[in-house]
Amino acid sequence: MSEQHSFQAETQQLLNILIHSLYTEKEIFLRELISNASDALNRLQFEMLTNDDVQDPQADLEIHIEFDEEAKTLTVSDTGIGMNRAEIMAGLGTIAKSGAKAFIEAMRERPESAAAIIGQFGVGFYSAFMVAKQVDVISRSFRPEDEAVKWSATGGTNYTLETAEKDLRGTEVVVHLKDDEEEFTRGFRIKDIIRRHSDYVAFPIFVGDDEEPANKQQAIWRRAPSEVEDEEYDSFYRMLTMDFAGASHHIHMRADVPMQFYALLFIPGSGQQNMFSPRSEPGLKLYARKVLIEEYNRDLLPEYLSFVQGVVDSEDLPLSVTRESIQATRVMASLKRTITRRVLSELKRMAKNDRDKYLTLFQEFGAYLKQGLVIDTEDRSDLEPLMFFQTTHDDDPSAFHTLDDYVERMSENQDDIYYVVADDYASGSRSPHLDAFRQRGIEVLYFTHPVDAMLPMGLADFKGRKLVSVDSAELDLEDVGAAPEQEESAQAGLGLDSLAALTERVKAILGARVSDVRDSKTLVGSPARLVSEDDSSNRYMYRINRLLDKDYELPVKALELNPRHPLMHNLSGMIAGGGDAGLIDTVVEQVFETALLQDGIHPDPSSMAERLTLLMQAATGSASADLDFADVKTVISEPAPAETPQIDLGDLDVEDGEERPTPP
Repeated sequence: MSEQHSFQAETQQLLNILIHSLYTEKEIFLRELISNASDALNRLQFEMLTNDDVQDPQADLEIHIEFDEEAKTLTVSDTGIGMNRAEIMAGLGTIAKSGAKAFIEAMRERPESAAAIIGQFGVGFYSAFMVAKQVDVISRSFRPEDEAVKWSATGGTNYTLETAEKDLRGTEVVVHLKDDEEEFTRGFRIKDIIRRHSDYVAFPIFVGDDEEPANKQQAIWRRAPSEVEDEEYDSFYRMLTMDFAGASHHIHMRADVPMQFYALLFIPGSGQQNMFSPRSEPGLKLYARKVLIEEYNRDLLPEYLSFVQGVVDSEDLPLSVTRESIQATRVMASLKRTITRRVLSELKRMAKNDRDKYLTLFQEFGAYLKQGLVIDTEDRSDLEPLMFFQTTHDDDPSAFHTLDDYVERMSENQDDIYYVVADDYASGSRSPHLDAFRQRGIEVLYFTHPVDAMLPMGLADFKGRKLVSVDSAELDLEDVGAAPEQEESAQAGLGLDSLAALTERVKAILGARVSDVRDSKTLVGSPARLVSEDDSSNRYMYRINRLLDKDYELPVKALELNPRHPLMHNLSGMIAGGGDAGLIDTVVEQVFETALLQDGIHPDPSSMAERLTLLMQAATGSASADLDFADVKTVISEPAPAETPQIDLGDLDVEDGEERPTPP
């Protein structure tokens, strides 16, 4: 005899919230039903450890999925623990309890707290109503004396209960599909969902009349690493990413304390996005007891390790009811710390023991690690040993050195670590800022990757030694390194009066485009250089903004002139002798823009072509009076503000000069 029961008035509202707000893909209803079936089988296994008096003790523990295209039904059945009348009312009627009203009230007040609140409701089963016009549940408890019962509902305000005919222990969920959901009566579609969401459920899942399970059952990450062959790792990685070039490294983790979890992580061989990869977003696949919870979980690793691919499976992870998101708990935070420490430890071990392999990896993903050095200050001590740089030590673009390597080779009386920021190695190696360092045998780091401009913000010092840019106006190398030898052919510096006249003329020509003009104590072979009087950590923000195609202004720097350089002597002589004013102005403009070019910050280098042509004409014999220097355009004509636009480093994810999307 059928009994009709009424849900509370709030039930329909609650169903709408669960169906429309918490689930993003309809197909996951099948994942939920399979997960419930797996839970029922697990519970029976546990029961049978201490109780032999169960219904059908010899029945195989398995899950079956049947479909009927004509009747438009999908049935998921298991041989698990089953339910009696009281249990089915309590289990499937959870949302009919008074807590439903409290849940809805909480959602109205704080809708963003759904993931934290909803865990108290057992509503994963109700996702079936996304595709169903009616759901029937026929179940028989493991207790031999209990009779079978049928529960039926249409998603409205009522459900019915009645005695059913069912001999075998377990539960059948019959989904009567809506008219437009016939895709879920096709075997290949069902198998595809199983493969993507439930492939590693521990019990066999049979679809239709197939004699072979549709799922693999044995998760590779749950096996002991000693039992897994390299070919199996390669095969799993290819299946996960469709990257047939293979991974450069894998990390297989198993832990029982302080929590039980398994992880299999891969570092790809290339940082380039594989166009065929199903992994369209950063994040790890997150499983709970071999059931997929999140396809792209971004909370298990910091953003700077987002290039890592793989799977994490936890036995202790508390889940929200939807299984699409996890509750923010101390367990997750602990899991993240443990996995992050292991990945960093593995990278440090590789950098120390297999430098060539690590450098290959660093070439692909070093930009991510450098961002971590800036953004995640808590991990700084772990990230510093992972930093490698080209340096002036050997002037070999293929050679890379650690910060420890640099410190071991520091020159006499050297307290600071010096670096030069440039667009690439070639331009950095020709920087006029390096004159004095090469002369004194002081090593300099090359910061030449597009993201290296960020490093001074997070790497202000290393082991108590300050990092100083070679373009700093406050450089004092007088007692550092080897004393420079005086060359007999070296030209004497300008006299005080001549130098003063030269600097005043240059100031008048350049105006607000420079903060000052003065003589240089460090230049050797170059006529001039631009120096930064701002030693703050964000002095290179204009480079970052330019990299991200954001609005930026050139920084206002001081121009240092080399009073020993022949060009400065020639200019001084022209000024003293009343030479062609147009030519003098043009040469000064070219000196300034050449310094911009050497620093890699000239906004439009091709604009110098016309001026250079005129200067070459003058140098090859044309009388300056015959050349119209006034018509040569000056590109850097407007003073730039002292402050550059700022960006949020938390939103920055840059590699190889391109802006990349970042996890929300």
